[in-house]
Amino acid sequence: MDGRRQTISEEEAVKIAERVAEENDWIFVEPVLATWHSDWFGGGGKWEIYSNAERLGAKVRVVIESPSGKVLEKGYIPR
Repeated sequence: MDGRRQTISEEEAVKIAERVAEENDWIFVEPVLATWHSDWFGGGGKWEIYSNAERLGAKVRVVIESPSGKVLEKGYIPR
């Protein structure tokens, strides 16, 4: 991470993404890729979470705003 203020850790963001997948009956599998995108002005940012990273199919993608934890985007590629 880049040291800027954020209130949602990578682990918390992954747990939110797993919950979103479960609520939508999507398959959420390892490996998971979590990428932090900082706001330009340092007020927070967003996490972009991918399940089944670097593999084909069964991908969940969730974008989570930090510090609120609000889900901004979500999607699933079944195969």
